[in-house]
Amino acid sequence: MRVLFWGTSSFAVPSLLALVGESFDVVGVVTQPDRPIGRSRSEHAPPPVKLAATEHSLPVLQPERPRGDEFLDQLRALEPELSVVASYGHILTDDVIALPARGTINVHASLLPKLRGAAPIQAAIRDGLVETGVTIMRMVRALDAGPIILQARTPVARDETAGELELRLSELGALALVEAVTLMQLGRATEREQDHAEATHAPKIEREDARVPWNDGAGTVARRIRAYDPKPGAFTTRGPAEVKLFGAVEADLPDEHRDARPGTVLGIDTLGMLVACGEGAVRVAQAQPAGRKRLSALEWERGRGVGIGDRFGD
Repeated sequence: MRVLFWGTSSFAVPSLLALVGESFDVVGVVTQPDRPIGRSRSEHAPPPVKLAATEHSLPVLQPERPRGDEFLDQLRALEPELSVVASYGHILTDDVIALPARGTINVHASLLPKLRGAAPIQAAIRDGLVETGVTIMRMVRALDAGPIILQARTPVARDETAGELELRLSELGALALVEAVTLMQLGRATEREQDHAEATHAPKIEREDARVPWNDGAGTVARRIRAYDPKPGAFTTRGPAEVKLFGAVEADLPDEHRDARPGTVLGIDTLGMLVACGEGAVRVAQAQPAGRKRLSALEWERGRGVGIGDRFGD
């Protein structure tokens, strides 16, 4: 089967490599353009999918926007039978979706109809789901609303970060994709409509989504920090400066600190910073002050960046 692959981020790389490794005929790869990096913005970094495609000598297309007659002619010249989309980053138009004879399928990082949208992995951590997974579905005009071809489930670990979950789901998605495409090739794939009444949503992450809500309970605070670890990083303030926090778990609140104000640093040791919340406490392993690299809590304390009794969020 002649497959046209669409993807940009590292989440999509295992899916592309799985198709290549299983000897599907990947006729081309569509990914986003190289983006400027560094303070000068003079250098450009290729997306992870482009690097993987280049290593396997696959043709690469990098339109700024995937539409227009000229772009469609480029796709037709590749003669794809099926398009596969995984973390590409643009909504495809109807004519692009319908171009291959077998249509277009998508690798989505949730158990649809739950968590439709751009940030299902972060939402799974933030919302405290105990299980999530990947869905291989047929793409339609409505976002993440197409018929389901295959799903694979996995538990969410209690202390898992979004970065860790993304890595696992990328591998799980690759396995599910190969199975789904194989079933399609054999004419044995079945499709079932989603129950749209059960749909929930995980929209694009906005800046304020990542602010640490110290007045909430420890479970909510810890999940919020892990949901945006490593990107974009949950943030709070210490005085006028912002700081990003990583690697948070719920922790016991000592009796002598029962009346501590939310956001107060109660202790610092090799395990991290103990910080009071509206209810309970969290232990935060690492911090990244503005303009600096990630530091352990002890390193930050030794550099006089934080101390016991300091309060975040003022």
